[in-house]
Amino acid sequence: MSPLQPVHNIAEICARHGITDVVLSPGSRCAPLTIAFARHPEVRTRVVPDERAAAFIALGLAQAQRRAVALVCTSGTAGLNYAPAVAEAYFQQVPLVLFTADRPPEWIDQLDGQTIRQTDLYGGHAKGAFEFPADLTHPDARWHAARMVSEAINLAQQFPAGPVQVNVPLREPFYPAVGEEIRYDKVNITQETGGSPQLTANELDELRQQLRQTARALVVAGQHPADAPLLLALRKLAAAYQIPVVGDLIANVHLPVGPDYDLRHAPLGRQDVFMAVPEAGLKEALRPELLITFGQSLISKALKNYLREYAPTQHWHVQPAGAVADTFKSLTRVIRMEPAAFFEALLSETPAAAKGQKQAAKNQQTRLVWQGTGSARDEAAAPKDAFATPWQRANGWATEFVAEFMQQPEQPFNEFSAIYRALQLVPDGAALHLANSMAVRYANILGVPAGRAIEVFANRGTSGIDGCTSTAVGAALAQPGRPVVLLTGDVAFFYDRNALWHNYPVPNLRIILINNHAGGIFRLIDGPRQQPELEEFFETHQPLTAENTARDFNLRYRAVRTFEELDKALPAFFAPSSKGSAALLEITTDSAANAAFFEHYRTAVRTSFS
Repeated sequence: MSPLQPVHNIAEICARHGITDVVLSPGSRCAPLTIAFARHPEVRTRVVPDERAAAFIALGLAQAQRRAVALVCTSGTAGLNYAPAVAEAYFQQVPLVLFTADRPPEWIDQLDGQTIRQTDLYGGHAKGAFEFPADLTHPDARWHAARMVSEAINLAQQFPAGPVQVNVPLREPFYPAVGEEIRYDKVNITQETGGSPQLTANELDELRQQLRQTARALVVAGQHPADAPLLLALRKLAAAYQIPVVGDLIANVHLPVGPDYDLRHAPLGRQDVFMAVPEAGLKEALRPELLITFGQSLISKALKNYLREYAPTQHWHVQPAGAVADTFKSLTRVIRMEPAAFFEALLSETPAAAKGQKQAAKNQQTRLVWQGTGSARDEAAAPKDAFATPWQRANGWATEFVAEFMQQPEQPFNEFSAIYRALQLVPDGAALHLANSMAVRYANILGVPAGRAIEVFANRGTSGIDGCTSTAVGAALAQPGRPVVLLTGDVAFFYDRNALWHNYPVPNLRIILINNHAGGIFRLIDGPRQQPELEEFFETHQPLTAENTARDFNLRYRAVRTFEELDKALPAFFAPSSKGSAALLEITTDSAANAAFFEHYRTAVRTSFS
């Protein structure tokens, strides 16, 4: 038996666990792993030379396919370059299994080439770290090795999912002899069957009773993948209990779901607009007594700050397992269920719940009803929709305000308006990837057209710019029949150009690059924009355009500098490519003009609410 047989079996174990996509980065120390995966008939391998880009591409593949993806790299700093994507996967709960080739333990710290301390390389940013046996001669060691790989894969996929490292020390020789076949043993694997946590009937009755007795309940959705059963349950819940449901664009609660419900109960997404209104009466009218949350992070700083200042009496967070963050400093109960199952359970009746319904209805009351006039009044035993109404009115006002504001004539050419126009034409069914910095913030304010099935992704686990393009590339590779649109700024785009450095066509990828030749976000936020060092030390001025990058990577390229050019370019940009290549639309704007127009928008929000 080949001394490397247990290493070759890693590919077989992955395939039997359903891991069929592997992203490889070239190297010599990892050769046994590379060859094993490359020759396995049930595994699809892709080679990405830059390990940082490779890991984010794997993240995008895993997001799109909703299953684990494996990575393989050589020893030394190669594995360290996975670290940004590992952290993002950890906080975004995306399953990755990282096989990091290593020197054998006796050569660590002995000044040997490409040798660092790789054991537990990612620390607290990985769900787990396993050390593959360096000596595989004993049968027990081979059993241990196979068992370990199964454990690592299971751990990566258990809720909350995340990245897991398997460090693989390897001794020479790495390569099979010429003509030597690689075989895969039928090793035992350990598979886990997941269970769904449930509450007892009495616990559910208690929660239903509390919900019925609370006239001011609010549901806030954090980042979450598209989930049709969850969307349906939320709309039913909003109608049955008159509860407003609020979510950022990345919560994907904006997605259409049938049958159509009364629009008054549709999820709300304009909080970044109406939360900027300096009206104390409105803020008090929106205050919840009971806050119910699910999902991960929020983009909206205004909503986070509001819920911290106007704290609810009770805060329930719904999450089946794992650590729970107290984002709003008000957490009172953790409910261990899948969100869709929990909201469905709240809608179902039990004898105890039905008995208490009549009494609960008598106890409904709200303290404040927004009158739409800048004032509030006490209202005893008001109907529950008295709390939903101010949320709906504020959201409706914000929706109309944005549409009217963005269509005002004689605007200077600016990135905020350019993004608004581009979002109107994103194809139905597309995956919209939003780069960090201003792109994700602009999109959260503007939203996507109502009724379009546009699923939204963003690397908000760590909110870094370092892999936004690579993640979108991974999504495009995973779903070649689906339009994938990346909205990005210049700093994020040029930082991650190696996302395009590979040999795999992505004709379904469309990149909208907003190039203001600077880190324009620093002109838009208080603090840096008031400093004399703004231009030199914060804005990251750069003279680049994307034309050469597009030429290097065979992207269809168009550059625009006016609204007329933009409106003419967008339909062709989004159209399917007859040349089979991705497309890049570069929108060049002026950073100072962008800041001035956005300040004009913020002033209009503060003064236009009625």
